[in-house]
Order: sequence, then C-alpha cells, then structure tokens
Amino acid sequence: MLKFRLLLFLAIFMNIVIIGSQWGDEGKGKIVDYLSEKAEITVRFQGGNNAGHTVIIGSDIFKLHHIPSGICQNKICVLGNGVVINLPFLITEIKQLQEKGLSVKDKLFISEKAHIITQKHQDIDKKQEENRSNKVGTTGKGIGPCYTDKVSRFGVRMIDFINNKDLIPEYSQYYDLIKSFIIDTTYFLNKAIREGKNIIFEGAQGTFLDIDHGTYPYVTSSNTISSAACTGSGIAPKHINKVIGILKAYTTRVGNGPFPCELNNDIGEFLVNEGKEFGTTTGRKRRCGWLDLFMANYAVDINGIDYWVITKLDVLNKLEEINVCIGYEYENKKLISYPSLANILENVKPIYKKFNGWKTSLENCKTFKDLPIEAKEYLNFIQEFTNIPIAIVSIGPERNQNIVLKDIWS
Repeated sequence: MLKFRLLLFLAIFMNIVIIGSQWGDEGKGKIVDYLSEKAEITVRFQGGNNAGHTVIIGSDIFKLHHIPSGICQNKICVLGNGVVINLPFLITEIKQLQEKGLSVKDKLFISEKAHIITQKHQDIDKKQEENRSNKVGTTGKGIGPCYTDKVSRFGVRMIDFINNKDLIPEYSQYYDLIKSFIIDTTYFLNKAIREGKNIIFEGAQGTFLDIDHGTYPYVTSSNTISSAACTGSGIAPKHINKVIGILKAYTTRVGNGPFPCELNNDIGEFLVNEGKEFGTTTGRKRRCGWLDLFMANYAVDINGIDYWVITKLDVLNKLEEINVCIGYEYENKKLISYPSLANILENVKPIYKKFNGWKTSLENCKTFKDLPIEAKEYLNFIQEFTNIPIAIVSIGPERNQNIVLKDIWS
C-alpha cells in the first residue's frame, strides 16, 4: 500500500527542463511562458543578463534577461546558484515589470550561492574581446569574467554580500532592495519537489554555446545543457521527468563562430526580416541559415531530449523550396559525429534534403491536420530523422499561437 501511494504521488507532479537546441534564440521565452500556466515555479539555472527571452501577450512585449519567463504567468520565479547576477540590471528589470503591472513581491527568490557581476567584470569582458584575435562576439555583460572569478574562488556570492555589503561598495545602495529576495533556493526547490509542485527549469542560450559541448571557443561561459539544471539549482538528476528541446524551424546564430548552414544570400536576408532576427539583449542582427538536423541529433544525445517544440514555422511560409541539413562532409568523407574543432566546422560541406514550401499562411491552423501537406511532411521528417516526437509547433509570436500535438504535462 505504501509503495502504491508513493507511485501515485510521483505521478501527479512534473519537473521539466526547457533547453535551446541550437545557438540560442530558439524562442524559449515564449514556450516557457506558455507552459508555465500549469507550473507553480520556474527556475533559471545558468547564465546572466546576457540572455534575452521575449514574451508577447497581446500588445504587451516583455523582454526578460534575468527573471524567468514564468513571471508573465505570475508564477514563483527562482534564480539558481548557477546564475550570475548583475544587481543594478536586475533592479531595473524588476521596475520595468512593475510598470507593466507585474510584481515580483513574494514571487522572486535568488539563491544565496549565486555570484554577483561587478563593474570590474564588465570592464574586463570588453577589454578581453577588444584584444582577442579570434573575437567570440561576447555581449560585454561581464559574464565570463564573473564565472572566472567563481571558478578561481575569488567571487562574491549573494550571501557574502548580504553579510557584508562593503564587499562591493558600488552596489551597497542595492542592499536594502535585494536582501528580501535572497534565500536558500536549494532547500526551497527540494521542498517544493517533495510537496509535488510542477517546476520548469529554464535554460539560457543554447546547446551549442555550452562551455564544454558547444562550438568552442565561440561559446558562453556556463553549461547550457540539460544536466546543468541539476548543478545550477541544487536538485538531483532523478527529479527531472522530461527534457524539452526547443528547435527553431531554421537556424540562427549571433556573434562569431562556425555556422555550416549559414545563408549569405537573399534567402538569409529574408529569414532575418521575416523572422525579425535581431538579438533581444544586444540588438545585433542574427546570422540565418537552413535547419540543421545533424546538429539536432547531437543535441538529442547530450541533453536526453524527450520532445521537440518547433518554433517559428510560420517564418518559412513564403518560401518555394526549403532545405534541411542531414549531414556534413569533410575532405570528401561523411562525418559520423559532430566535430569538436572549430576549423573543421568552418570547412564542412552540408548535405541537404530538399522540401517543397507550403506558400500559405498558417494563422488559421488549429491542429496538425489543418497544416498544409508540405508543412506536415517537413515536420514529420524532423521527427523521423531525429527519432524524437514533436509536442508543440509554434506558428506565431504570441503566447497561444501554438499547435499542440502532445500535452507535455501528462
């Protein structure tokens, strides 16, 4: 009887990790917001204000950099120990949300173990980028130098600052504003899990910007893959029930680094303009190219992806022909795994499969059956090639412009 009750208890809650499966900018903000309707808590577990998640609700546009997208559903939001915090930026973001009618009072909690980004970190970041021969394309937000100090054991954590605000004199003015948000989030989250609450763990950036598994050195300074949800929040791997990979219907990248499927032509410009591909954080124009399923399969392996959410399918509406990358050739040999060397990636030849475009709007499609046959063929191929089912297809930027194939919470 006890075992039966335990199994019943485990079945009534879900902990989900949302991961970007490309180089970021896949539309995680919209999807986290949409899925947060059935969650009690949303958690950011890595990165800093170099992230940019956009949520569109009617005429309101929310651009979030620190605070999880679940705030737009008035959910409890947690910044875990793996996040690095820019205090003045965070205070500004809180005020901007308040101006739009969203209060973080009793809804925002910050890990006492999270490290603080200082002005010194930002200055170092910009100087290092200026002096690099192979420029990474950093946002200049001080993220890398802050993580460097953390790993070198010279960093200042939230709990250190709360116990002695003179550790960062230039931020002492924020002490009274921030101290009420600081808690032991590891205890808080594990207690929530024991109580059977639904939790979303929201990744920042994307798989291929991961410091270990991305296109090094053109990566961010933290682990962006699904396993980082555990180390960056203090929960055990056994508590993760599902990993959802967000996959844009084409591929984009901000900053420098190899991009095998990049389109430096009219189609690339079309994707930029039709998809409004400009960075939420930097405003920089994104590089655009065809969907790369060789990349996607690598993302499946290292994240343990259970379901895809396909975003921005509607951006392809006007194209007569659409290509999908299904492999790479290097020096006349087909690669069997994703290469670790940037100079190899810069010289691979993508292998493409061609699809007919659907050349019609998707705005009136409510179910998968409503989609044009060409769009269904495109989506079915993604599922077959990656052996991962699609749960949701986003066909527009607003919260509810989605076709749901599978209830992720079930």
